[in-house]
Amino acid sequence: MRPIEIRTATPGDREAIVALLRNSWGGETIVVHDTVYRPADLPAFVAVDGKDLLGLITYGPGIESWHVLSLNSLVPRRGTGSALLDRVEDAARAAGCRRIRLVTTNDNVYAIRFYQRRGYLIAFVDPGAVDRARRTNPSIPLIGLHRIPMRDEVTMVKNLDGAGSTESGGAG
Repeated sequence: MRPIEIRTATPGDREAIVALLRNSWGGETIVVHDTVYRPADLPAFVAVDGKDLLGLITYGPGIESWHVLSLNSLVPRRGTGSALLDRVEDAARAAGCRRIRLVTTNDNVYAIRFYQRRGYLIAFVDPGAVDRARRTNPSIPLIGLHRIPMRDEVTMVKNLDGAGSTESGGAG
């Protein structure tokens, strides 16, 4: 098995990225914190094996905090998700950023476990955020993983300087 290559997404990746988003997210847009995003239009890193797209992470860079907006790994247990997340963290550190934020949903216990094992802390829960997002994107399912009603956004934060505390209050 060849090692996975992680690289910056290029315009030539757009078609594969859009297809991945449609297959994984049910469309080309996502709603986070009551805002609609088009991940294919955001900065991204891709995981590839030759010409095959194996994963994608999209993010919004900031000054103090970067926001991961989507993370997809198409090959489980190969380290693709971890490698993509590490790449964003490294890029954020190199840019002088102090924190990474991301959002998942209350039903996604796999994601919550994945991020906690990588040093992310639950910083904020926005009850009803997914219910509000359905007004914009009615294709969001009512029931998520493990037959858990999908209702809330869970914001997770990692301080890149290694400090264990998060800022409190709000999804900011």
